[in-house]
Amino acid sequence: MTVELLDIAKFVGVVILGYLLGSIPFGLLVGRQQAKVDVRRYGSGKTGATNVLRTAGRKSAALVAVLDMSKGVLAVVFAGLIVGKGYLVVGDFGLGSLVAQVLAALAAVAGHIWPVFLKFRGGRGVAPFFGGLIALCPVAALFGGEILIIGAGLTRFVSLGSIAGAVGTYAILVPLTILNGFPIEYLFYALVGTVIIFVMHRDNIRRLISGKERKLGEKAGERDSPSSNHTDGAG
Repeated sequence: MTVELLDIAKFVGVVILGYLLGSIPFGLLVGRQQAKVDVRRYGSGKTGATNVLRTAGRKSAALVAVLDMSKGVLAVVFAGLIVGKGYLVVGDFGLGSLVAQVLAALAAVAGHIWPVFLKFRGGRGVAPFFGGLIALCPVAALFGGEILIIGAGLTRFVSLGSIAGAVGTYAILVPLTILNGFPIEYLFYALVGTVIIFVMHRDNIRRLISGKERKLGEKAGERDSPSSNHTDGAG
């Protein structure tokens, strides 16, 4: 019984740690440090790399993308170290470190989207999602990342590339799970992450359909009123 309680504490701990890692507002910090701007006042008002690109430039955006991906990577690494070889028994199932890593990575995505340090208004979760997948299943992360880059490059819509990239990670993991015996936890992570990213881009989807979505390379205007949201871009 003591071991089970200890394992519960570990599982809860890695989820909290993952969320706090995800909540670190790298986009806001880098924007203020390198470009002296509050990225929340421009474009989509998000703190992700795409909005940083439009407000602070390529170097700042690249740095933010790496830092935001590191949230997912570190969440997975720390969860593995904390839980180790322990198991949490739930009914007839034993939940091990891989489950803890998936939960921690999803918590990092949630923290990025709803950061406690910024009144729960952050980014769209794409970078930490791929960061977590890099640590969990690099093959799927590489496949989805290529789709994201190619899709965004060809269409000039980062939002479309992000959605396609997330869907691609799930699509490749279906045969890898069925035919190659990849852990089903990877498939679960990709499915939940893809749904979250799709939902977080629902406003972008509406603008894509209406032809009002901002393209890659276009500068972000200042958000001087709530009604300015109709011209916002991804990230």
